[in-house]
Amino acid sequence: MPDTVTFTDPTGEGPPVELDIIELPKRLPDYELRIEHIPLPDPYYVDLGMLYRLARLEEIRRGPFSDTPLHLALRGHMGTGKDHDLEQFAAHLKMPYYRIPLTGEVRDITLIGSIKLHGDGKGGTESRWEDGDITRALRGPAIVNLSELNAAGAETLFALHGLLDRHQALELPTGEMVRLRSDVRIFGTLNPTDLRDYAGTQTLNKAFADRWIIWEKTFPGEDQLAVMIERRHPHMRRELIPLISRLAVEINQSFAAGDARTRVETPMSLRTVLDRIPAGLRMYGDADDPLRRAWEEFVLPHIDPYDRDHYETIWSAVVRKGPAGPPFID
Repeated sequence: MPDTVTFTDPTGEGPPVELDIIELPKRLPDYELRIEHIPLPDPYYVDLGMLYRLARLEEIRRGPFSDTPLHLALRGHMGTGKDHDLEQFAAHLKMPYYRIPLTGEVRDITLIGSIKLHGDGKGGTESRWEDGDITRALRGPAIVNLSELNAAGAETLFALHGLLDRHQALELPTGEMVRLRSDVRIFGTLNPTDLRDYAGTQTLNKAFADRWIIWEKTFPGEDQLAVMIERRHPHMRRELIPLISRLAVEINQSFAAGDARTRVETPMSLRTVLDRIPAGLRMYGDADDPLRRAWEEFVLPHIDPYDRDHYETIWSAVVRKGPAGPPFID
């Protein structure tokens, strides 16, 4: 019997989802490389519901919709954890995970492959086909994350059309058809297209966008952030956790505001909340106000100068003065 993994709904509303773990055949020519691509479970990861939703989709992909192309893209602002969700889904299923950024500089030959010259060992050369990033991932069990979908060039998007529709195959210049295997899943991530400074992004081509299911990934709420902080930093003083969580929520609400004249242009990402501020608290634990020093040294330098007044207004409303004393009780 194959090993299984169970996903539970953090809201307690949906039934548990049990999925078989796909074992990698040792006969694969790149078996060792694919093993290296299996991510490790993050012990500090908190499923806010996305992992469970991914499992529900996978359940029907393996069942009544096994022949239907259901490719999922997660859309959300920077720092909401889109790529981390997909990586941890791969870790739970013990699947090789390939994150392939589709920046404007990436050409289709980089993704699909090309014919290159190699020495033949006799003083001459011979031409050989070399798989690109996507083709290599498609040849075996894999979860493929086409990151930054709306930063890809037109030639890249058109090259992927046949893979993502009912044709479900990538046609190589050599004439080979690399068909989408039943143990390969294609995901994507993208930023919202608005007035934000997401350099190089654009509105998705309508034909390309229609090949995806698109789910929104929002910033976590105050209670959710508190759970994340407590799991990542169990020795942090309890008084600090709601302050950090509230700062992030208030700033991200301003970031998501519809009025471009009043909103801030830089959010407080999960990296800032879970990594930078705690590092600052450790570094300045002997200061009179460790949270303020962490704010000044690890948060404000990321902020555009014209947004700092708004950040400071939120600081004054939420914290004003942080608790004195050691930030961590080890």
